[in-house]
Amino acid sequence: MTAESWIIDGYVDEPACLGVPPYISPYIRTVAGVLTSRGFSVRYCTIDQIRADYTFLKKAGGSDLVVMIAGVTVPGKYLGGTPAGYGDIRQIGSSLKGPDSPDTFLGGPVLFGSSQGGGMKAIRQEEFGFDHLLYGSPAQALDSFLDGSDKVSSHSYSAEDEWAIAGAGIVRDHPLYPHVLCEMETSRGCSHAESGGCSFCTEPFYGKPEYRDVSGIVAEVKALSDQGILHFRLGRQPDLLTYQAGSGEYPAPRPEILERLFTGIRAAAPDLETLHIDNINPGTIARHPDASRDALSVIVNGHTPGDVAAFGMETADPAVVRANNLKADPDMVMEAVRIVNEVGGHRDRGIPHLLPGLNFICGLAGETAGTYRLNREFLNKIINEHLLVRRVNIRQLMPFEGTRAWSENALPVDDRHFHQFKEEVRKHFDLPMLRQVYPVMTVLRHVIIEESGGTSFGRQLGSYPILAGIPLNLPLRTILDIVIVDHGMRSVTGLPWPIPINDLPAKVIRWIPGLPKSVQGRVLAKRPFRDLASFEQAAGVSFPPGLFSFTSHAVPSR
Repeated sequence: MTAESWIIDGYVDEPACLGVPPYISPYIRTVAGVLTSRGFSVRYCTIDQIRADYTFLKKAGGSDLVVMIAGVTVPGKYLGGTPAGYGDIRQIGSSLKGPDSPDTFLGGPVLFGSSQGGGMKAIRQEEFGFDHLLYGSPAQALDSFLDGSDKVSSHSYSAEDEWAIAGAGIVRDHPLYPHVLCEMETSRGCSHAESGGCSFCTEPFYGKPEYRDVSGIVAEVKALSDQGILHFRLGRQPDLLTYQAGSGEYPAPRPEILERLFTGIRAAAPDLETLHIDNINPGTIARHPDASRDALSVIVNGHTPGDVAAFGMETADPAVVRANNLKADPDMVMEAVRIVNEVGGHRDRGIPHLLPGLNFICGLAGETAGTYRLNREFLNKIINEHLLVRRVNIRQLMPFEGTRAWSENALPVDDRHFHQFKEEVRKHFDLPMLRQVYPVMTVLRHVIIEESGGTSFGRQLGSYPILAGIPLNLPLRTILDIVIVDHGMRSVTGLPWPIPINDLPAKVIRWIPGLPKSVQGRVLAKRPFRDLASFEQAAGVSFPPGLFSFTSHAVPSR
């Protein structure tokens, strides 16, 4: 009889890996590969499915083995799912205890820490009630245990490449399949760790940089493509520009290696719809501008548009940069912003190819009230130079045991300065920036509805996709193209594109850009329209061709 196993996805979010829906992390897929290669049947569910239907956990409790992967070390706000909290994990661990219970394993960045006095303290096994903790690579640790050893062997990409291929089929069990974005691992560890690493970061816990072979990544992409996956992100890495770039703290990019990687991925998944990236070290770009331009050009030629290079800037205060051993000072980050705009700022079907994203962390050692002034001045300079930035993330420091930020007992964030800075950025930077990045009349293709209601909310699949509100009640998982008609501070408003003018509800007519309020009643009274000319005659306004549809029943409804 085949042994049965379950994988519970509690979701992960850490500096170099995202596994919150619609993303699925590489940890899930490699653990599935270990179990599959050892003859287990493998079932998969998410923490959100367990919350909604407790029978998932009951079924897992009747199996032979359960692995849960979880852990958030860079917390954020999520639309696609809610990561497992410590209460969730404890409840699952205790629920799977009993005389006939399965062997239970817990792995992922959750093992880096649990809530303790404002920081994150390394956990003990008894805290969550799981039989075993999978430190380091969950797949590697699980494989060692199944070999009868409590000693975890050294990490090996040659082994994980095989597991990634063997476990690719687990994506079909994801509740969002086939609209799943696979986070692809290219490396782990951080070259900046040679000088101690950034004071707050957990990526150095993985050790010195270790890179996967191009062939291993391409083979995994092929396996996932064979399972129907169309969306990929090279996100499990601290700096894609330095992929296989050699030794040293700030190695120069090797564009020819990235060319092999992107060419290989395109050949392995010729029908892919999304190929995006995540982390780019602005210090690499500033220290090696020519090689970085070439490497960024390779990315732009090989990816899909609407991509984001996430910069771990953290602060624009040079004193805080020095105190926390950060990767780049403000001048270097600004130069990196310029170079990414130069290489990736051109548009494809209205969308910029590649733009930088900025991350700020508040509460770092050395921070003062003047830090926030310098942060604002930095962002104002971006506006004044007419540069584009896709998004700005602002979060408070969450120190983890083992990092300098933990041992130095950084002072609590001044809530007044933090909230004031965040509000000012949203109003005076994010809003005008969104208007430049996504002008009115920009078309966003393949937006997936993730939240229904009087206003439905959806996003494209990709790196940091813009949230779009559509003033219609659309069924979950509806996929549609939209045209942007307005902007908020962190989102846009859109209408189905082409705009179904004959079927649009009366209350939604007001969102049509350029349509005066004084003629909206007349437009409603004269519907249906045969063509653009008849509509323009009623409206007294000219519109660009292709903006409207004159076919009935174009608006999805329940």
